Amino acid sequence: MGQNSSANESPEADEVLQGLGRRMARKRLGRNLTQSELAEEASVSRATVRRLEAGHSTQLANLIRILGALGLAQNFEALVPETEVRPIEAVERKRKERKRASRPRSPEPEASAGSKSDWVWDEDR
Repeated sequence: MGQNSSANESPEADEVLQGLGRRMARKRLGRNLTQSELAEEASVSRATVRRLEAGHSTQLANLIRILGALGLAQNFEALVPETEVRPIEAVERKRKERKRASRPRSPEPEASAGSKSDWVWDEDR
């Protein structure tokens, strides 16, 4: 495995960086780009592209720029997807949650035109 800039990186991180570097190099070559051309497109240095492809760590912003230049930026968002319901929304929903069931109100009987009603005006009594 390649030497990384941080002595604290785990073996798992090293493996991920190595695999990511290999896949990015294949993608770059599939687009028929040199490291210099990709670096220019991504607004990073050629050394950054070379380091990343070699499995070394880089700044997150540089990784995002390179992924964007390779047309892979939309895939990056899949790493940390949006949550369907934000925690604060869950709390607000809980407050509004019904605590009791209620029966539908029965409609008030309407007096039809031909029927007599018991109700009368005070003046008519």
